[in-house]
Amino acid sequence: MTTKANSWIQYWQRKPQARVRLFCFPYAGGGASVFRTWSERLSQDIEVCPVQLPGREDRLSERPFSNLPSLLGALVPALLPYLDMPYAFFGHSMGTLISFELARYLRQMKYSRMPVHLFVSGHSAPQLPDPDPPTYQLPEPEFIEALRQLKGTPEGLLENTEFVQLLLPLLRADFALCDTYKYIHGKPLPIPISAFGGLQDPEVTHDGISAWRVQTSGPEEAKNFRLRFFEGDHFFIHTEQAALLQALSQDLLESLGVNKAQPI
Repeated sequence: MTTKANSWIQYWQRKPQARVRLFCFPYAGGGASVFRTWSERLSQDIEVCPVQLPGREDRLSERPFSNLPSLLGALVPALLPYLDMPYAFFGHSMGTLISFELARYLRQMKYSRMPVHLFVSGHSAPQLPDPDPPTYQLPEPEFIEALRQLKGTPEGLLENTEFVQLLLPLLRADFALCDTYKYIHGKPLPIPISAFGGLQDPEVTHDGISAWRVQTSGPEEAKNFRLRFFEGDHFFIHTEQAALLQALSQDLLESLGVNKAQPI
């Protein structure tokens, strides 16, 4: 049975035998429903907690955050009560920035329990300069064309004026959050990182994904950084979901000291 923890956590299915909670953060324009099937596809060891950001799905009436510091300031107090057992973060694209900076935020506040693993997906390492100009302030036709190039929104929806007008404020806010992000140099995180990329992703290069290795510390690099690429474009998390969840499960359970393959 699904338990609704608060407005930030959706599709949460409690697993009494769980060893770890996996908090999942979506890409720009996405909501918690992106991860709604993950719980049933992962083992009883992993309790999936999709995070619902303001401005989408059942939080559509709320104003979305357009900068990361403000989002983290609201998100952290909401999540702290659910960090009472081993936990990990997964983020894709925009969600990667959120999960990475959330881990650094918790370290900065000297929170007693850090994530056991960080999964970054579909986003170049944060220390690399963004080669693309900002898009969030583009006029509507150019902004819609930028969405079309990402191939994350069906063409039929982009041609639906009512749909576009409903979602444009959210999409502009999400793009602003990413476009205005400023990386501040800091020590590598003392936790393992797994970096995932799409082999045909036109937005994120192999080198961009590989560069995440400098964001984790530890003497055993093979255990602290894992790099994997999947068939598909920027949204390989949908088209290659089974393979991605298999890799995620393997890495996460190894971080917990559980060495067993998990069928997906």
